[in-house]
Amino acid sequence: MANGWAPDGAVQDQIDDTVKDEIMRARARMPSGAGQATCVECGEEIPQARRNAVPGVRTCIDCQSAADRRPVTIGFNRRGSKDSQLK
Repeated sequence: MANGWAPDGAVQDQIDDTVKDEIMRARARMPSGAGQATCVECGEEIPQARRNAVPGVRTCIDCQSAADRRPVTIGFNRRGSKDSQLK
């Protein structure tokens, strides 16, 4: 069901585009290249098993867990409706 001037399937297209954007954002944050032998946050040695499992790893498990718990700010929702932008 289309609303106003929107073509059929426009809502699903917006959802698909939002999911694709988040996947690209997550991939961009993933480390790549040679990893570190020691954690850049605390300086502790990163186990070889972690370095093998996560290419480009830069932090130990404890520091990465702490970073994952920090709130993430996401930019402006450019696909939101006018009503959602006014709230």
